[in-house]
Amino acid sequence: MSTAQETVAYAAEEAPRLRWAEHAPEVYKAMIRLDTAARRGLDPKLYELVKIRASQLNHCAFCLDMHSKDALAAGESVERIVQLSAWQESRHFYTAKELAAIELTEAITVLTDGFVPDEVYERAAGQFEEAELAQLIAAITVINAWNRFGVTTRMTPGHYRPGQHK
Repeated sequence: MSTAQETVAYAAEEAPRLRWAEHAPEVYKAMIRLDTAARRGLDPKLYELVKIRASQLNHCAFCLDMHSKDALAAGESVERIVQLSAWQESRHFYTAKELAAIELTEAITVLTDGFVPDEVYERAAGQFEEAELAQLIAAITVINAWNRFGVTTRMTPGHYRPGQHK
């Protein structure tokens, strides 16, 4: 039996379609400012859970990589990050406030019915003060914009280091 480690041949990394931040630097800078403003007053772990859940729904690999790493750096557990994609079946991993934020994230991210259901909004409004709720809605909206840049230009995951874009 050999003790040498096997070399695993992973698939080739795809190059981004477009380095949009280089070609639209003012938009990128404005997005960074908007993101900074949207995170104010929000718990860092909650903020990252929302970013991860929206990125899962939007299939943004770059943002999933970034926000999973930032969540871990903020003290979030691997278990809660992993369970987030199945949060409805794993409700006991989250607080009522976090569940309301995750549910609101899904409603804002997936607008297939054209609106955020009243009951989803009311659950969030019951858990957050109005100013904090406004910040949460802003954070959800901003990550959805980032996801669209990431998915459209096929930003490459795997190279982000925690705190790199703050």
